[in-house]
Amino acid sequence: MHPFMRALLAFLALPGVVAFLVPLSWASLAHLPLRQPAGLLAVALGTFGLLWCVRDFYVSGKGTLAPWAPPKELVVVGLYRFSRNPMYVSVFLILLGWAAAFWSSGLLLYALAVALAFHLRVVFGEEPWLARTHGTAWAQYVLRVRRWF
Repeated sequence: MHPFMRALLAFLALPGVVAFLVPLSWASLAHLPLRQPAGLLAVALGTFGLLWCVRDFYVSGKGTLAPWAPPKELVVVGLYRFSRNPMYVSVFLILLGWAAAFWSSGLLLYALAVALAFHLRVVFGEEPWLARTHGTAWAQYVLRVRRWF
């Protein structure tokens, strides 16, 4: 499969489901009206950040956001200069935007649960793997850039 198609599939399967399909399905099934359109600004900013990170994974990292096709190179450009996990931060911002837009405590709880899952995945899964895979480059990066912001 072409690398771009792998990147697109990974985007649709992972953040596409978590950040868009689940919250929009929730809002639809619960018949939630759009109550705070300003929340859509957070959705737009998070989407922009997410797409920027996906692009950096593909172009700079030579891989995708998917665990089955991760970047071959450590990505330290773009938003990764400010946070080691801007993709997760972007998804969380999108989820907070949906919760605000629909004024939904259920979507807020979903966002918080996803944030906790992200944190556990990063600390116990991704960071040890990155340390093993990228060695000194990862150690130096950790000293320069914060985990979240």
